[in-house]
Amino acid sequence: MAVQFFFNESVIKLSDRTRLKAFINDLFLNEGGILFSLNYIFCSDQNLIRINKEFLKHDNYTDIITFCLSNKNEPIEGEIYISTERVKENAGLGSTSFNNELHRVIFHGALHLCGYEDNKPSDKYKMTTAENKYLQLYFG
Repeated sequence: MAVQFFFNESVIKLSDRTRLKAFINDLFLNEGGILFSLNYIFCSDQNLIRINKEFLKHDNYTDIITFCLSNKNEPIEGEIYISTERVKENAGLGSTSFNNELHRVIFHGALHLCGYEDNKPSDKYKMTTAENKYLQLYFG
């Protein structure tokens, strides 16, 4: 299994990490990718907006930023930063649980590393469809 780590800069309870790591590895295999190393960093809005400004030159809040650290056609290495504050707010706006929204965003970042985009409406539809698929598979 690929190396995966979860780091918490903000307080978050992520249950059954071993199962989640195996599931994420399977997600990559299902999407035709080979995962080498992946770090998830759960942080505050302030930390994520700082990263957004510094690295992407965007001055707005977001729930996730995904960095691919590997070259094309190599095993995937990445870092995924998730604002737990945005996840909580989005869960309320979407009338879903924090746990469900958190896993949606976790899978969303992995799907970005698999080549999914979400800038155009058609890409966003494909991304959301894949997120829903993996949420259903994970939670049954």
